[in-house]
Amino acid sequence: MSDDKTRTIQVDYMTRVEGEGSLTIRLEGDRATEVRLAIFEPPRFFEAFLRGRSFMEAPDITSRICGICPVAYLMSACHAMEDALGVRVGGPLRTLRRLLYCGEWIESHALHVFLLHAPDFLGFPDAMSMAKKHGEWVKRGLRIKKAGNSLLSLMGGREIHPINVRVGGFYRAPTRAELETLLPELRWGHDAAVECLEWMARFDFPDLERDYEFVALRHPNEYPFCEGRLVSSRGLDIDIRDYDGHFVEEQAPYSSALRSRIRGRGAYLCGPLARFNLNFEQLFPEVQDLARRAGVAPPCRNPFRMLLVRMAEIAQVFTEAIRIIESYVPPATPFVEASVRAATGYGGTEAPRGFLYHRYALDETGTIVNANIVPPTSQNQLTIEEDLFELAPILASLPHDEATRRAEQAVRNYDPCISCATHFLTLNVERG
Repeated sequence: MSDDKTRTIQVDYMTRVEGEGSLTIRLEGDRATEVRLAIFEPPRFFEAFLRGRSFMEAPDITSRICGICPVAYLMSACHAMEDALGVRVGGPLRTLRRLLYCGEWIESHALHVFLLHAPDFLGFPDAMSMAKKHGEWVKRGLRIKKAGNSLLSLMGGREIHPINVRVGGFYRAPTRAELETLLPELRWGHDAAVECLEWMARFDFPDLERDYEFVALRHPNEYPFCEGRLVSSRGLDIDIRDYDGHFVEEQAPYSSALRSRIRGRGAYLCGPLARFNLNFEQLFPEVQDLARRAGVAPPCRNPFRMLLVRMAEIAQVFTEAIRIIESYVPPATPFVEASVRAATGYGGTEAPRGFLYHRYALDETGTIVNANIVPPTSQNQLTIEEDLFELAPILASLPHDEATRRAEQAVRNYDPCISCATHFLTLNVERG
């Protein structure tokens, strides 16, 4: 390809992601000089219309931000409010929260892995086309997702936007008999996840190794969902309430979406790959062995291998859900009461896509006076852009269709959830 050849690769509507945006890559010869990931994210005003509402309303309101990971918003809001009000949730109630989160990770990861991302690795434009040749695997993926949905439905009252979660716990705790009805399908799901990971380990993964700063929760005794300190692979180790002192959101001049960076350092990566690298020893030993057999073990710095990490996490949470149900003893009461006071609360949990941060200021009546929510995708946007910057010379050397697919695949590594829409990327490659 001659240096003076100008080339444009444009995807007007990229499917199998959520949100809208564009990407422009400028190259001089084979060197990328600029990459712009511009997100057209319309304002949704959740933080604004939380102001003036009761602290009890925050979980249900924020869960409407996303129909795929509402539990993450429920839990982060609950943790922040409980932090503000001095409420401690432990024992069976804390365990039930982890069980509910298991359901969300199963359904969210399965949706992404089988329907949104696996087609990229197998050369299909969508899951329907993939099913014509690999129908048995698509069916397994759908059944795995259904197992997660069933757990959400029983625990949360419904599959989408659960309504049984409240500050301090749950409106109603399930009986042991109710939970035991899920065990046969959860056990099947675990075995199916193992088989699917072994199958996907044979996929062809593009070469891309980057020295990321990984950021995730870390807990001394368990793989992170709801509690722990926020740590990084470069020495960060803070309480969640110190988040604002170490992270900052910025507005790119070419994008309507905020993006995050670590103060004084820059981009970082949160989500499955970060959790896996920072908490590998907290995976169940059999899941560690499963991951190693699939060819993923720390340090894993290839973002395309997040597909395998998600499958390992599915096996992890199936195992945990089964163990929780087998040893479940219902709590004496379904929630812990909270007394209102003026305070600021901080909360953060591990959504399927990564760390989700909430901060709320309350007045003396328990009314929200200020709110701040930082979702995982905004934290990963700068890193996605840098991935594409690294890939830009390769994209420029590929045929048009192949370059387009590779760029889309790189974005889908992160399972981005931007404005809960269905379109994401317009890609322009300009050479001069």
